[in-house]
Amino acid sequence: MKRVLVTGAAGFVGRPAVAALAARGFEVHAVGRTAPEGVHAFHAADLLDPSERRAAVQAAAATHLLHLAWITTPGRYWQAPDNLDWIAASLDLVRTFREAGGSRAVVAGTCAEYDWTRIDPLSRAELESPTPRLRSEGDAAAIRIGQLFESAPCEPATLYGAAKDGLRRVLAAYAATAGLSLAWGRLFYLYGPSETPGRLVGDAARALLAGERLATSEGRQRRDFLHVGDAGAAFAALLDSAVEGPVNIGSGDAVPVRTILETIGTLTGRPDLIDFGARPLGPTEPACIEADIRRLANEVGFSPRYRLDQGLAETVTGWREALSIAASGP
Repeated sequence: MKRVLVTGAAGFVGRPAVAALAARGFEVHAVGRTAPEGVHAFHAADLLDPSERRAAVQAAAATHLLHLAWITTPGRYWQAPDNLDWIAASLDLVRTFREAGGSRAVVAGTCAEYDWTRIDPLSRAELESPTPRLRSEGDAAAIRIGQLFESAPCEPATLYGAAKDGLRRVLAAYAATAGLSLAWGRLFYLYGPSETPGRLVGDAARALLAGERLATSEGRQRRDFLHVGDAGAAFAALLDSAVEGPVNIGSGDAVPVRTILETIGTLTGRPDLIDFGARPLGPTEPACIEADIRRLANEVGFSPRYRLDQGLAETVTGWREALSIAASGP
């Protein structure tokens, strides 16, 4: 029996990951403060408390570990000192897991680990590129147009990115000496039902459905957005494989933010409420951030299921239902 211990199982990515792991035959154990649905067992613990964390890991006696938990408060996590606490907790978590007999771990990383300064800024790049250049033209050229592959240079610009990058490097060195199979899933941009406030798609859907104006940039920057259901399933597939090292988890297809917001405007019937250009972008804003997902597809064997239009429609429907229920409540 494959038994997996999941941190962050009640979170945005954790919920679909738990379902995907169960579908793959894992006995799913969760650890944290909030008990998620669909798990075999829940181990209540504050992951930042060493004694509670170690007790939970030892009680689970898992063969696999999926570590998703981290500080994720929108707008705050980029530079929060809490990132340092999570580095320490994560190092001890993985070590305790290995010393308790665990053999395979996957940890969530971020595209913010990459050096975005090597990407052409929006001020210099072509706003529309109907035929993006391929990586075959050279790694440096691919990076310059925002196509990021796993071996691209990492030089994070935020404490969050630096914390993740540093954690990956230390864990990789530890895994090599401890005989631990370790993979690192680098998440790009996410969207989907039940997003917390502060995320682009959810905030746009809620505002337009409520009849509120939405101030945004011109939206020419291209970003790689992945449905959270696909993100959870990708982590499950990665854990269930023997692939090691960094693996990008994205859609592999960056689209203009303007296109996403225009689609949400159409789905909500309120495109007139979107104020494009009301918020300026910085002069160094990367023109494109896109995941090269060939490792995910070719080695892990996973491809995203959701088309962007399908995922956005599902997300808007979910928010319409949620707002309707809230409005009809006592």
